[in-house]
Amino acid sequence: MEQGVVKSYDPVTGVGVVVLDSDRSEVFLRPGSLDGSIFRMLRQGQRLLVDTVEEDGVRYVTTVKVGQDEY
Repeated sequence: MEQGVVKSYDPVTGVGVVVLDSDRSEVFLRPGSLDGSIFRMLRQGQRLLVDTVEEDGVRYVTTVKVGQDEY
């Protein structure tokens, strides 16, 4: 898992952007990215732990967790 910060998030569409701490790259949240997590919405500046996958040259968030206990 990588750490990052929410740059933007639209709770209506479920789409957003997370900036990774490791290399400041942007990864994208798709509708359904929060499924299976404790989150229903995110706020700008919120710190997260994320798993990502690359598809067609674009990185997407697959799993979202927060904190030491990885909820």
